[in-house]
Amino acid sequence: MPEPRETAVYTHGHDESVLRSHTWRTAANSAAYLLPSLRPDMRILDVGCGPGTITADLAGLVPDGRVTGVDREPEILERARATAAGRGLTNVDFAVADVHALDYPDDTFCVVHAHQVLQHVGDPVGALREMRRVLKPGGLVAVRDADYDAMTWFPASEGLDDWLDLYRRVARANGGEPDAGRRLKAWALRAGFTDVTATSGTWTFAAPEERSWWSGLWADRTLASAYADRARQGGHASEAELRAVADAWREWGKREDGWFSVLHGEILCRKDA
Repeated sequence: MPEPRETAVYTHGHDESVLRSHTWRTAANSAAYLLPSLRPDMRILDVGCGPGTITADLAGLVPDGRVTGVDREPEILERARATAAGRGLTNVDFAVADVHALDYPDDTFCVVHAHQVLQHVGDPVGALREMRRVLKPGGLVAVRDADYDAMTWFPASEGLDDWLDLYRRVARANGGEPDAGRRLKAWALRAGFTDVTATSGTWTFAAPEERSWWSGLWADRTLASAYADRARQGGHASEAELRAVADAWREWGKREDGWFSVLHGEILCRKDA
């Protein structure tokens, strides 16, 4: 088993404005491309599970199987355990882990799933190799990642243009790849997979309550989060520039004609039997 070798810093952190987004995620809105492949008796590893909402959904879909959620941050796993306990799930467990060095034997899981994880790791190809190692022959690695440069919105906003440029610079300075979605298939092929199905999926925010929620969490994240701290400390933006970006988010959120789409790349990689 390889030694841990994470070199990237998680850009977002786990501030309230981040968890507002993460706890909104479900298997239906974030893993729909995987769901038709699930069977009730599968054993699933959910990498980078965060607060565990997707993990819990997956556990509900494999009632005769088991789901293990792993994350690098012990504190967020307490939130995930509470999520599972609140739903009365008994076929789910959680553990601290590094995707570059998973503490599981070869050929353990039927499915290894990761949602918006590879954009934040220092060696995404190595992470996929490790996910492949713990996968049973014939099993699936399922990965979905955002692609920031492919995000699009209306109406045009110089402030949101500044946000996108700032976020991509901060993420790359932290060792990540914010445009991961388009790279997933290439990374999987480099990791040794030969059976790779690549698709894409979107989140769209256009209704008034959707615009308010999406713009509000990004405005707050721009001013008070680990991302904001790293933007300041890394010299990527001044306080005034951050406030201008946050104001742009709130102004966009008030627009009746506002529309925002988040593109995700998706891959299903089957391990040779």
